Amino acid sequence: MTTIEETLTKLHELKLTSMAKAVRELMDTAPGQQLSFDEKLGIVVDREWTDRDNRRLSRRIKEAKLSTRASLDNVLCDPERGVDKATIRGLANCQWVKSKHNVAVIGKTGVGKTYVATALADSACRMGYRSIFFRVPRLLEELALARASGVYASLLVRRYSKAHRPTNPL
Repeated sequence: MTTIEETLTKLHELKLTSMAKAVRELMDTAPGQQLSFDEKLGIVVDREWTDRDNRRLSRRIKEAKLSTRASLDNVLCDPERGVDKATIRGLANCQWVKSKHNVAVIGKTGVGKTYVATALADSACRMGYRSIFFRVPRLLEELALARASGVYASLLVRRYSKAHRPTNPL
């Protein structure tokens, strides 16, 4: 087994698969494309970092249980709907998360409350925070069942208190 094959095997055993793939790709590039050691190392490390960051983001979005894909960029800011562009912009920076506040979206039927709430949760996930999306009726039902079965305190700790902790804040 060659030295590079041993190194690639070790990278796989260390679960650095993206790094191993980047090394393999660099080895297969045309000989005319000469990169310095620093550039090659940067490419390999960046590939692993990006892959891990993408997996963390996917995990946070999955754990948030978002009902739909939404983005704050696509929120229709209309005074008739009660959605103010300055408010949405202010919420987009996730200062509310850093301050350990919650956001409750209220309004008439059909104005886009679910979309705005989902977009806020998605934005928080993208900034490295965990979030939880749920509708008030479901939350109240879950809390009532937990209280009746005697697991109210553990539900609060196990499920809701973990949402505000950053996993990789920028």
